[in-house]
Amino acid sequence: SLWDSVMYGKVINQENLTLVLNCSCIEAKTENNIIMSVKGWQGTAETYHIVNAKYFADCSGDSILSPLTGAKSRMGREAQSEYGESLAHEEADSKTMGMSCIMQLRDTGRPQKYTPPAWANKYPTEEGLENKLHDLRTNFWWLELGGEQDCIHDTEEVRHELLKTALGIWDHMKNYGDHGVDNYVLDWMGFLPGKRESRRYIGDHVLTQCDIEEGRKFEDVIAYGGWPMDDHFPEGFNHRGGEQTNRVVETPAPYHIPYRCLYSCNIYNLFFAGRNISVTHLAMSSTRVMGTCSLLGQAVGTAASIAVRENVSPRGIYEKFIPELQQTLIEDDVYIPGMKRNVAPFLKNARMTYSNGFAEPLLNGLDRVIGKDENAWLCKAGDWVKFEFDENVKLSKVRIVFDSDLCDAKRMPHVYPLFENLRALPECLVKSYTLSYRQDGEWFDIASVEDNFVRNAVHKVNITADAIKLTINESHGAEEFRVFSLYAE
Repeated sequence: SLWDSVMYGKVINQENLTLVLNCSCIEAKTENNIIMSVKGWQGTAETYHIVNAKYFADCSGDSILSPLTGAKSRMGREAQSEYGESLAHEEADSKTMGMSCIMQLRDTGRPQKYTPPAWANKYPTEEGLENKLHDLRTNFWWLELGGEQDCIHDTEEVRHELLKTALGIWDHMKNYGDHGVDNYVLDWMGFLPGKRESRRYIGDHVLTQCDIEEGRKFEDVIAYGGWPMDDHFPEGFNHRGGEQTNRVVETPAPYHIPYRCLYSCNIYNLFFAGRNISVTHLAMSSTRVMGTCSLLGQAVGTAASIAVRENVSPRGIYEKFIPELQQTLIEDDVYIPGMKRNVAPFLKNARMTYSNGFAEPLLNGLDRVIGKDENAWLCKAGDWVKFEFDENVKLSKVRIVFDSDLCDAKRMPHVYPLFENLRALPECLVKSYTLSYRQDGEWFDIASVEDNFVRNAVHKVNITADAIKLTINESHGAEEFRVFSLYAE
């Protein structure tokens, strides 16, 4: 709920964005394979909303606009013969990965009893649970059902079975054997099943197992994946056979995801992003995770902005504006494998001086650690770097990229110990800095930031300068830390 409030605050205060919560799409009007409008029902307000627009983006996961518009999509698993995928089944079917209702546990510091509801399942022995990690190390991902059913239209029925199963597992952990949870209570439980798979749109390219495993390079790459092909068996919790309920195949990371996977092949103004993009079942088992989905959403939003400005279709972006789309994303701190941010000539030719450390990587166009390459200025509190230009330059923006410890795995917690270490800002992130510019021999502050919490710090300006300077005052705890970029335009 607190994360919801953070997202709500971002959205509700965003200029030119209208938020309509609790609204379901129920109808769409199309003409000549172009969506003209979408109608939705807002249950809380008993109100219909009709949105007329030039472009639409379906990030619903279930591809709701496919049945409403006739956009090509598919559901289930492809046959090996379709795309030459070695891990695919010999014949296609309609089975999918299932859904999960996640549980979170909290330590109270003293023994706690648990009495399950009468309708919960019973698991008095370990039979069937041998390969399901039911202790404090688990995040209960294997509490999964629905892959053998219709994971759209059977959602409510599956949810009931998931709740029965989840509460039965907690009953087993509390009351049958020692699972290390005597002092724990069931603190939270998801009542909206988390879906892994349903309809997938078909775009101008369908990403496959072969694309991922072979590390294929695409000229229209706009995002990357890194999760393995994590294919969950349709039986989910009910899978038997002495093995895990999923098959994990490691992939080259990061691999390319092309822009052509993000728009419809037959509805000419339809974008999509999330787990419903144009991929096979096996490729989707990797691209479906939230970190990757967020990159796809940013790519679609950026592409749509260019489409509006240039009056072109989503396909027109591919035909004419891929380089601009890529550079815009990189400038907004998206990492695109194999690509660098363009650096303005006046910065390349500037005289660089610094108090300590090798600061040249600030201009190499790479804003994160890649393999063994730091791509950063390693500095300490009090260090500074200065760029002096050959002539006065009119600046509209100065951008700094700090280190937010992207290599640290950050997952939603599933267990809350009694004395938990609350998550704090990364110690390596710069907390306090001063950004200044020189004009006619005199220095002026652009910004003096005392409590920074962002990685990508963008300062919009309207100045003329012959030099800019960044002074690092303090980090959030680390003695030595990185700054990846100081960029101006």
